[in-house]
Amino acid sequence: MPLINRFAETHASLTVIRRDLHEHPELQFDCHRTANIIAEKLREWGCDEVKTGIGQTGVVGVIKGKQSASGKVIGLRADMDALPIFEATGLPYASKTKGKMHACGHDGHTAMLLGAAQYLCETRNFDGTAVVIFQPAEEGGGGGREMVKDGMMEEFDIQEIYGMHNWPGVPVGKFGIRPGPFFAAADLIQIDVTGKGAHAAKPQDGVDTTVVAAHIVIALQTISSRVANPLDPIVVSVTSFETESKAFNVIPEKVELRGTVRTLSLNMRDIAEKQIKRIAENTASAFGAKAKVTYNRNYPVMVNHADQTNFMADVAKSVVGEQNVETNMEQTMGGEDFAFMLEARPGAYILCGNGEGAMVHHPEYNFNDEAIPTGCSLWANIIEQGMPAA
Repeated sequence: MPLINRFAETHASLTVIRRDLHEHPELQFDCHRTANIIAEKLREWGCDEVKTGIGQTGVVGVIKGKQSASGKVIGLRADMDALPIFEATGLPYASKTKGKMHACGHDGHTAMLLGAAQYLCETRNFDGTAVVIFQPAEEGGGGGREMVKDGMMEEFDIQEIYGMHNWPGVPVGKFGIRPGPFFAAADLIQIDVTGKGAHAAKPQDGVDTTVVAAHIVIALQTISSRVANPLDPIVVSVTSFETESKAFNVIPEKVELRGTVRTLSLNMRDIAEKQIKRIAENTASAFGAKAKVTYNRNYPVMVNHADQTNFMADVAKSVVGEQNVETNMEQTMGGEDFAFMLEARPGAYILCGNGEGAMVHHPEYNFNDEAIPTGCSLWANIIEQGMPAA
């Protein structure tokens, strides 16, 4: 089945919704306006049940098919939060809130799942129950984890779960997916270095934490180049280096380093934590300083289940043609908290082409509205093919 004709009819109205969400970005769990719009639309279109406040500000809609003999329940998930970025697109519908921006396309993800929900409410041409899930706080807050912890899977008896993300650089009308590890574990590190403050003109009187921390930053890069198996990817990035003093003539007593670690296997995750602590503590000790490492295992590796990956790929092929679906998509070191949902239930995650343009998390990024009918069609077919009516 190709693109569903109904989405050509609703494309314009879904674009209006998407651009309104783009103008009013909300961060992490503070998605109250977005959640209210979603819940209002789901009720307007006739969802059998709409529940808010799951995972703090998440929204869940339940749509029952014409038949229910199969007893099957499939969940579809979209994220809805934005990023703390100053938008530089110059679009007429650019963010109205300085320092907040939909720079990852979650406005588009929300619009596509809303479009599918509207269609499924109208047609109900399936045997089972569709559960549409709108999740807050994908960008660092772990909203997926919170929705699972709130008992969403059990409450709605979700048996399989599917997710989708737009992907710049891949043409609109194409999909990419792969079984097994797809997105990396995304861990957080903080290293607090303590030395001895001094006058900058008398470094011999102190223990220079700036120098110590700089050595730690450089040494951490040897984890990927000299410790890790080159065939098992790892990224260690120190992204913040902050001393306690801003003065020109003070050697600070304390420095705080922050960063992220990305891995695609549990073994490499264990190695990273162990090596970061060893390098930081021993490097600091060599200079007469101390280092305290806080390693936060944040998002786990996102692992696609084999059977559900094959099913999702087959559905995508039926929508856009076999030649437009890459079934061995390259792994990415980006993190995705849909991983928590895939730990709770079997399912899969797919990438949807967004065309040429800025990459996600860039101030000039914009979701491509031309991708809306493709995404909507995939979602609708997941339900109709996954729970076919008799």
